[in-house]
Amino acid sequence: MSSILEICQEVADMTAAQRPDDLFERNVLSNAIFLAVAKNELDSLMRYGNWQVLIKEGSFRTYEGKKFYAFDEIVPDFYALIHNTIYIKNDKEQVLGAFNAEEWMKEKNVSTTFGRLKFKIENNGFRFIGNMEDGMKIVFMYRSNAVCKDAKTQEMKSELTKNTDIPVFDKYVVKLGLTWRWLKRNGMDYEEEYNEYQRELKKKYGLELDVKDISFGAINENSGLVIEHKKGC
Repeated sequence: MSSILEICQEVADMTAAQRPDDLFERNVLSNAIFLAVAKNELDSLMRYGNWQVLIKEGSFRTYEGKKFYAFDEIVPDFYALIHNTIYIKNDKEQVLGAFNAEEWMKEKNVSTTFGRLKFKIENNGFRFIGNMEDGMKIVFMYRSNAVCKDAKTQEMKSELTKNTDIPVFDKYVVKLGLTWRWLKRNGMDYEEEYNEYQRELKKKYGLELDVKDISFGAINENSGLVIEHKKGC
């Protein structure tokens, strides 16, 4: 797999630009430009959609009386929640689902039946109503904010910090993205490169969607709102 520096050097060769030798040497303008477009491209790809490489499982234990659990306190690399993938980890692996503001106010202001647990997404976290117990394990799928990994440790990272960092996305898509962004940054025509990039990006992401296997059974988007939890599960 190619490092971000190696990919930038390939782009430089294609565009007849000066080859970067150290992306983090700020005293050299060409290095700084390549680092800027590389960061921009990887961040844009991370935000594009639910790439399989970014889908991870998070979990936390509930505490009696605690109603709010922030995403970034549970998983530091959190970017976005994958909806309809939230469940209590027990023998039934029952599914929870978020509900809308009207339903939230209705449930909040009426008494709840013992064992019924509901939540909504609020301020980048889970807010629960109902009878909270200690030790219930809530599991969910989320999209990580990673854009690259360390070449030695393979640790996923949210930003580039080394020349040897390896993008987690398809190399060809990254290279095309760097190419059109570099051309645009330098005031050159980039329409052809941009169009090719968009085609490859959609093709690659389409293939990712074809192999998705996140499934917890048939879930009605509007009715997966309640989890019946038996004490002691």
